Amino acid sequence: MSKHLLILGAGFSGRAIGDVFREAGFTVSGTTRSEEKAESLRKRGIEPIVYDGGAISEALAAGMAQASHVVQSIAPGKDGDPLFRAGTPSLSILMPQLEWAGYLSTVGVYGDHKGGWVDEETALNPVSARSVERVEAEDHWLGFGKASGLPVAVLRLAGIYGPGRNALRNMEEGTARRLVKKDQVFNRIRVEDIGRSALFLAESRLGGVWNITDDEPGPPQDVVAEAARLMGLPTPPDIPFETAELSPMARSFYGENKRVSNAKLKAAGFEFRFPNYRQSLAELHSSGRWQG
Repeated sequence: MSKHLLILGAGFSGRAIGDVFREAGFTVSGTTRSEEKAESLRKRGIEPIVYDGGAISEALAAGMAQASHVVQSIAPGKDGDPLFRAGTPSLSILMPQLEWAGYLSTVGVYGDHKGGWVDEETALNPVSARSVERVEAEDHWLGFGKASGLPVAVLRLAGIYGPGRNALRNMEEGTARRLVKKDQVFNRIRVEDIGRSALFLAESRLGGVWNITDDEPGPPQDVVAEAARLMGLPTPPDIPFETAELSPMARSFYGENKRVSNAKLKAAGFEFRFPNYRQSLAELHSSGRWQG
């Protein structure tokens, strides 16, 4: 039987997942909110389905009917995950050929651990409303996996970057800032490794919870310094976090401080192509792909 991946929300991560699955011989379709973005998906070999995140359209129902694999990348919002809203038919009815499902979540579900390590067994303590909504959506997907007997993987993603969205580009555009908050660290993940890890879990028929993150949590200002070094540009000045002008959303990210372990994924046999930001930025710079 031909393998078909449906991506719900073919944005930055979704498109990278689509690329990797296509290379592995899958046909791929993906939802987008606008006709304009539909054309760019088509050019990548992803069959677009225009979907606004509301009621399931005929086109989306047809895409679901042929899906052997699905990745859900649409953020839940206040109404919850669109596939588990009241009145929506069950996934087993919508996707009768389904073999594996992946749900893209965030390491934000762990909340703040004051710089301590967390893994997939760590109790969840979401702080922001966004992360609370994610936990609820994770529970729906894992519950569906249990009820259907299908492998459903929850991929908890760290801070995402890659071609066209990275510190090198911020340096060139003059938007890079070295925000310094004492002892603050973040994990990151290169977008291609999100795609590769999703394919690894799908082909291994693995469900459950997985941290998708690099090996090296580190201070955000160090990433900016490394980008400046690679670009041969002056390192931007330090800006104390306390006095920085930040959006409420950006400030909320700094309210959580943790080191996220990827040991479970590596123990299962996955190898990261970009295990740390230095190696990754060097590759983006030398290949020219940092520009997108």
